[in-house]
Amino acid sequence: MCIRDRHWRDHRRRRRGQQDMTEHAQEDQNERERADGAAHVSTGSTTEKAEATAPAIPELVIISGMSGAGRSTAAKCLEDLGWFVVDNLPPALIPTMVELGARSQGNVARIAVVVDVRGRRFFDNLRESLADLAAKHVTRRIVFLESSDDALVRRFESVRRPHPLQGDGRIVDGIAAERDLLRELRGDADLVIDTSSLNVHELRAKMDAQFAGDEEPELRATVMSFGFKYGLPVDADLVVDCRFLPNPHWVPELRPFTGLNEEVSDYVFDQPGAKEFLNQYTELLQLIAAGYRREGKRYVTIAVGCTGGKHRSVAMSEKLAARLATEGVETVLVHRDMGRE
Repeated sequence: MCIRDRHWRDHRRRRRGQQDMTEHAQEDQNERERADGAAHVSTGSTTEKAEATAPAIPELVIISGMSGAGRSTAAKCLEDLGWFVVDNLPPALIPTMVELGARSQGNVARIAVVVDVRGRRFFDNLRESLADLAAKHVTRRIVFLESSDDALVRRFESVRRPHPLQGDGRIVDGIAAERDLLRELRGDADLVIDTSSLNVHELRAKMDAQFAGDEEPELRATVMSFGFKYGLPVDADLVVDCRFLPNPHWVPELRPFTGLNEEVSDYVFDQPGAKEFLNQYTELLQLIAAGYRREGKRYVTIAVGCTGGKHRSVAMSEKLAARLATEGVETVLVHRDMGRE
């Protein structure tokens, strides 16, 4: 082999080696790009997943104001509207409560907290808690219940209880001390309601106007069958007497059964006046329910009675509850005395 051929062969080997190195380098670069791309996609997917699963921060309302001005009524109104209400929570714990609500996976979307001078040793922490909530972008509103001195004095005297801050002094001394303590919070309030000339229903109407939106207040009904011989239900708002219908107890083949059995129900509603009573009483309840909503009443208990609470009242309660449910009334059915015989 001549020297030129040997040089040419060595040159070709070097060229092939450079090409191999270039190809390997390109493959390494491609591999790195694919890895970077996969990492980028993975990072983006994780970020999107984290954003998708980020806990929703609950809406927050802080209820405060003068003792005797109606804080409890305002809180009960929000509770009836579906808010999670905490009474007399130390202000320092408000951010913790919001955080717990955020972890509830949407089960606690709206929180109302009542803050008042009963927790006065914690009251100085309120401003710090509000600043913490603002930093966490929590939507919060402050509702302040106000009332005149004369109205507050009358209310405390009517219930014969001292003002929380009066100590050894008079009621007016406690009111003055409370006004001074709450002055700054009143200035920060988003909504101030003067209850001096308001009754309970009027205050509820104002709260509904602010927080119920355009939705009609929901009415919840409990339909309860009972036996007169065991006494009237003490929590009944309306009482229905089914003893005008013949008693299945005196029909031997129906006596062992209850109003839940089809045979008993058919017997009851085949009697003269039974279906007519159900239809007309349902219409009457629609009229009553509309008035309850206007007055801010959220709950009603309808007691349906017969002698023993086993046949007629059970059958009528079943039909009445079904009618109310079709009218959009949230209904709970209870048979108080069935099975007592």
